[in-house]
Amino acid sequence: MADHVQQNRAAWEYDAYAFWLRHNGEPQELAAKLVADPMRGLKRYAGYFGECRGLKVANICGSCGKKAVPLALLGAEVTVFDLSRDNRRYALELADAAGVQLDYQLGDVMEIDPARFGGAFDVVFMEGGVLHYFHDLDAFMALMRRLLRPGGRMICSDFHPFTKVLDSLGLQTQTMDYFDASVVEGEMAHARFYPEEERAKFPRCSLRRYTMGEIVNAIIGAGFTLRRLDEHPAWENPALPGEFTILAES
Repeated sequence: MADHVQQNRAAWEYDAYAFWLRHNGEPQELAAKLVADPMRGLKRYAGYFGECRGLKVANICGSCGKKAVPLALLGAEVTVFDLSRDNRRYALELADAAGVQLDYQLGDVMEIDPARFGGAFDVVFMEGGVLHYFHDLDAFMALMRRLLRPGGRMICSDFHPFTKVLDSLGLQTQTMDYFDASVVEGEMAHARFYPEEERAKFPRCSLRRYTMGEIVNAIIGAGFTLRRLDEHPAWENPALPGEFTILAES
C-alpha cells in the first residue's frame, strides 16, 4: 500500500467514530430519519439514480454510510469501499439499525480485486470530496469503468475545482494556483469542527487537487461517455460554484 494511502488512513481513523456520533448522532437516531425518508437522505443524488430497486451500487469512499443506507432502503444492493475502520464501524451499525445490509469492503480503493468486482456493478457512485485522495486520476477512472457492467453509470460528485482558488464552501482549506499540480498536505474534512488545540493533533492528509479539465479528460480517457456535467452553488453563497456532479456511462 502506497505511503500516501497509509497517511490518509491514519487521518480518517483519528477520532472518526466519535466524530460521527457527535455529528450524526447515535446510529439508531440517524437510521430512524433515513428510514422515514430515504429519498431525503440521498438529497440531489436521487435524480441521478432514478429507480434504485435492484441496482448493484459501488459506493466509493462511502465513509459512514449516510448515502449507502438510503440507497439500500430504496432497494439497491450496495457495496461500500473505504479505508477507515471507524467509518466502517459506524456505517455497519447504521445499516443494522435501519434494517438493511451493506457489503463494506475495507481497504485501498486502488487495490479493489478486479477478478471479484470487475463488471459487477450497475452504478459507481462517489460524493463529498473524494477525488483529491487519489494521486493518479487516470488510473482511478480506469478502475471505476472496470467495475461497471457494459452500459453502467458513474455518478461522480465532488467539490468544484473553483475551491482551489477560493474557499467557497468554507472548508478552511488552503487556496492555491488553479493549475498547480502539486501533491500537498491538508487537514482531513472534519478537523475544522474541533477546538484549535485538538485540531492541531490531527494527522494530515496527502491530497492532489484537480482542475475541471483534468477530471473530465480522465473520465473521457478511461472510455466513459459523458452524459451530464452539473455545477452546484456553494452552500452559503449561491453566487459561487461549490460542487459539481458528472454522470457518465461505460
